Amino acid sequence: MEHTSAAPVVRPARPEDLPRLVELMREHMVYERSAPRTAGLADRLGAQLFADGARLWVLLAETPGGEVAGYAACSAEFSFWEAREYLHMDCLYLAEEARGHGLGAALMDGVAALARELGLGHVEWQTPDWNEGAIRFYDRLGATAKPKLRYALPAE
Repeated sequence: MEHTSAAPVVRPARPEDLPRLVELMREHMVYERSAPRTAGLADRLGAQLFADGARLWVLLAETPGGEVAGYAACSAEFSFWEAREYLHMDCLYLAEEARGHGLGAALMDGVAALARELGLGHVEWQTPDWNEGAIRFYDRLGATAKPKLRYALPAE
């Protein structure tokens, strides 16, 4: 990627972005050593993301050349102990060639702005404990980590 001084663009995803978003999601799954998801991901995601009253938001980061190079996916969650909603950032991913150019910080600024716009007091997320680059990035932003294990239980 050619380095320019133009500010990164962060914007909400649009229906026509779904093919590129799914490409980035698949790269992210490989990066995080996750199993591939079943076919129809774009259709299922689009139905949720662009539905009336959706509680899912995806912000996209564009390079100065206009290429979508990353995303942050968020939803409103409820904290029982706080008795209020917060913004949960489920995923943040930048294509490898787009890292180190300010797009990640711009995405995080966009996520924080979204939380403010929605009247939510804070943002929470997680990252694999082996992802040292992400941990350094989040630490530089001033975020604090809470040690917990995440479990999943199939309900099918």
